[in-house]
Amino acid sequence: MIPYGKQFLQQDDIDAVVETLNSDYLTTGPKVNEFENAIAKYCGAKYCVAVANGTGALHLASLVLLKKGDRVLTTPNSFLATSNSILYAGAKPVFVDIAKDGNIDLELCEEELKKDPTIKAIYAVAFSGNMVNQEKLKYLKNTYNIKILEDNAHAIGAIYNSIKAGSCANGDCSIFSFHPVKHLTTGEGGAVTTNSKDVYQKLITLRGHGMIKTSEMMPWEYEMRELGFNYRLTDIQCALGLSQLKKLDGFIDRRVEIAKKYDKTFYNSIIKPLYTYDGKSSYHLYVVQVNFSKLNISKEELFIEMREKNIGLQLHYIPINKQPYYKSLGYGDENTPMMDKYYNECFSLPIFPKLSDKEQDYVIESLFEVLSV
Repeated sequence: MIPYGKQFLQQDDIDAVVETLNSDYLTTGPKVNEFENAIAKYCGAKYCVAVANGTGALHLASLVLLKKGDRVLTTPNSFLATSNSILYAGAKPVFVDIAKDGNIDLELCEEELKKDPTIKAIYAVAFSGNMVNQEKLKYLKNTYNIKILEDNAHAIGAIYNSIKAGSCANGDCSIFSFHPVKHLTTGEGGAVTTNSKDVYQKLITLRGHGMIKTSEMMPWEYEMRELGFNYRLTDIQCALGLSQLKKLDGFIDRRVEIAKKYDKTFYNSIIKPLYTYDGKSSYHLYVVQVNFSKLNISKEELFIEMREKNIGLQLHYIPINKQPYYKSLGYGDENTPMMDKYYNECFSLPIFPKLSDKEQDYVIESLFEVLSV
């Protein structure tokens, strides 16, 4: 099976993990701090907090940035965790339609901000590895005095006009995921970056059960000052992350190479890339759009027939606001024509560093064959 995404582990990654397994620390040791510093340096942020997974990163960031009752603009085109984290903090997601590139439409966000002063934040997802317009994001933050969280789970290594994903140049926090299908993996894992010392310290406290230990305390003492969580990442995972980080730029280069080949192959065909390469995206996903109403095959049939050829297409994503749980909260009737069109026409093709030229050729040939174009 050729999946849409897959980790790329080599012997040096395995050696790094084994070295840590043979050390004195398996968790909460020196590798965690080393990994955090390396991620912060790579992204150009002052601080990084490594956590157990991307959802934990979103959860902690939401607890720091939001207050109960806050209304937060966010996208229906993301994994569930993005908007779920808003609910975790007792706030309320407000779903805004997407633009042509699959990202939240920041112009529509401004329309919402003009008419609703109770909106306190925007959660902007860098969908597929493609960052949102940073100038517009900065303008909205400064003009309307709102919090900005950038969900960069897809986008480590992406750059928008010299601004690196995770630098928090125009936002309060950025989050990453290190799941195996992402650019680099720690197995499970995530991180929050920020340039605020206050936010950083709150994140550290919440990550470790809300506990504080200072030099003034007795050797055995600690104080729980907030209701925190155990969202710590292990030294074992951070050792793997450090090894993977050394190769991240090479991984991204390979993803870009694959994307460019797809772009060239699909040029002037019925298969339309969601966006073509422009030097900005780090390509966690390669998404294409097909108008199935003009074909003699449905989207469901395409998925089934491609799977019979051992090719795993994927859909990123089902609109969050149409999920049963969100419909039970009163969502689902938002005016999101671009998201509706996207859901009906788009799907993700395999893209990962270990995908060979031969495998990519097979994916392309199979796709044209099944679509009969």
